[in-house]
Amino acid sequence: MNNYLLFLIALIPIVWLMVSLGALKIPGQKTCPFTLVVTMILAIIVWKMPIFNAITAALEGIALAIWPIMIVIIAAVFTYNITVYTKSMDVIKKMMTGITTDKRILVLILAWAFGGFMEAIAGFGTAVAIPASILAGLGFDPVFAAIICLIANTTPTAFGAIGIPVTTLAKVANISVTQLSYAVGLQLVILIVIVPVVLVMLTGKSVKAIKGFWGISLASGISFAVPQLLAAKYLGAELPAILGSVCCMIVTIAVAKIFYKDTADKQAEKVSTKEGILAWMPFILVFLFVILSSALFPPINKALSSVKTSVLIYSGKGGAPYTFNWLSNPGTLIIIATFIGGLIQGAKITEIVGVLGSTFKQMYKSAITIIAIVALAKIMGYSGMIKSISVVLVAATGRFYPLIAPIIGALGTFVTGSDTSANVLFGGLQVEVAKSLGLNPYWLAAANTGGATAGKMISPQSIAVATAATGLVGQEGKILNSTLKFCIVYVIVLGIIAYFAGPIFGFN
Repeated sequence: MNNYLLFLIALIPIVWLMVSLGALKIPGQKTCPFTLVVTMILAIIVWKMPIFNAITAALEGIALAIWPIMIVIIAAVFTYNITVYTKSMDVIKKMMTGITTDKRILVLILAWAFGGFMEAIAGFGTAVAIPASILAGLGFDPVFAAIICLIANTTPTAFGAIGIPVTTLAKVANISVTQLSYAVGLQLVILIVIVPVVLVMLTGKSVKAIKGFWGISLASGISFAVPQLLAAKYLGAELPAILGSVCCMIVTIAVAKIFYKDTADKQAEKVSTKEGILAWMPFILVFLFVILSSALFPPINKALSSVKTSVLIYSGKGGAPYTFNWLSNPGTLIIIATFIGGLIQGAKITEIVGVLGSTFKQMYKSAITIIAIVALAKIMGYSGMIKSISVVLVAATGRFYPLIAPIIGALGTFVTGSDTSANVLFGGLQVEVAKSLGLNPYWLAAANTGGATAGKMISPQSIAVATAATGLVGQEGKILNSTLKFCIVYVIVLGIIAYFAGPIFGFN
């Protein structure tokens, strides 16, 4: 069978997902399991994947979907649910409206800055689930809250979860992590400045909504972009998103308090420092637990990471033992932090357990969607379906390949839901293509990472996280239709940067 026919057949699951979710409005928990079955049949019949290998590939996907992905999402929603149960969310609302009641500024603070911070330290859906649920709690339309957090959770994912996507790509492609980090930082700078402006326009439902808000939008973008770029150049992959998001939060809140103080609720009840700390306690503990257990603190990280179980699940070529990290997984840490935070806020253990139980029930439809999507991704990767797509794209574009390099990264995230997985799937390919075309391998590898951040906003897995967090299960299609056009523009901008800007920065 020739490559072009394989290319068209390999696209069937991806096209069907987009049509069924976006056009036919079929709920994710219904269309994703069906698509998984279709993908398995295609892999077995067309790519000659042994049936047992297809089953074990799916089982490895199911394991990955449950641990760590689903447990992290459940943990994030659990944290929000506890703050609602203890009435802490009411205090958080007062604090936010005490800074501003303008939804444009609230989006910059929560979806962009705080969401970027959650992505930087935890990843795995927390950056969408927690900010989206808080925005919905503050009175935002739940659908809009989901959409705005998905769009905001693009550029921060490149260095998310303490830099895992970039460090993983450097290992896969056998290239320097510092040079790769700098290339990624350079390609994303313009978009990091643009995204907050777009968020403000979307929140105000008009291009004119930016009038009077250029200052805070640009401050929010620049204060994220500059520290991230400097950290990427001089410190590697672990700190860029953390430093960028923290600086962004400080600057955005400061600018709001100084230059937009008229937007604050003058009637808002004053919240004491003690009340504020108590209300944010679960989130404060989540931050402390996740960052202290990260690679930034090697002794703690090593001790927690040693509590693990490795099992060989996939039986085919390229299979490696799958490791369940029981304590270093962000989901475990977030649940423990939330339990402690809930107790400090005055809830009883039985009440906290009850909230956790109701959170599990709340998430079962999302779990079906996510498990099916990740299992599907594993089958596509192991069977060679993904490779069949990429080979034709490379052959068809030649020297113009950098224009579509981000599309391949976006495709990887669309299928897998993960920037890291997209880099694992296509990172090596991008480097090999660069060498064969005489291009800079770091620049094309960075384009894959940038493209992967674009795919985040349309990935069914990410959308399922957003719908679960905001109580919109079954509305995946509506959200996909809204984010798709932004994803297309985002990828086009990245393609132009990848094609023209490399030589400017010395990546010839």
